[in-house]
Amino acid sequence: MTQENIFLFVPNIIGYARIILAIISFYFMPTNYIVACTCYVVSALLDAFDGHAARYYNQSTKFGGMLDQLTDRCGTMGLVAVLAHFYPKYMFLFLLSMCIDVACHWIFLHTSILQGKTSHKFVDMSENPIMSLYYTNKTVLFMMCAGNEAFYASLYLLHFTEGPIIAGLGLFRIVLFLSAPICLMKTAISILHCIVASRNLSIIDLNERKNAAKKAH
Repeated sequence: MTQENIFLFVPNIIGYARIILAIISFYFMPTNYIVACTCYVVSALLDAFDGHAARYYNQSTKFGGMLDQLTDRCGTMGLVAVLAHFYPKYMFLFLLSMCIDVACHWIFLHTSILQGKTSHKFVDMSENPIMSLYYTNKTVLFMMCAGNEAFYASLYLLHFTEGPIIAGLGLFRIVLFLSAPICLMKTAISILHCIVASRNLSIIDLNERKNAAKKAH
């Protein structure tokens, strides 16, 4: 039987395309907001297609999941890094945002892998009604992620233009106001992920120390 090459799975190829588009977007972000936004948005939209492709072709892999997660985090981080340059007065907040986003997602993903099989000893966020809705309702999850991206994207666009004027306000400024609460909520959820992951990681540590102590005796 021929060994499969997971690097050439359809969802992973889509993932590579997302990375290329993100890099092009980064290159043009300081100078050409039309090209930068187009590439950034297409890269973000492809995030939905790789998941569907993985299920359709039965090509879900840990590599693909990691690739998808890293592309999401690096894409947002690149955009926020440019915003820190465009709005130096708020650089501290942008740096804080990047650290929270990357650190919280990393420790949660890494701890999830270390947990292995589900255990009743681990803290389960799905028991919380808000987090249960966040995990089980795809519409809510999409709105949270889209709202978070819309906040940073509108800030980026406002550096160049207000966009079409609606009721005396620029479209991008309206989007900024509407998406700001969602961005704050998404940040709070990320911090909650970090807290829960840290608690679960401490449970893993305690279990390993107990097992090591038993072997020593």
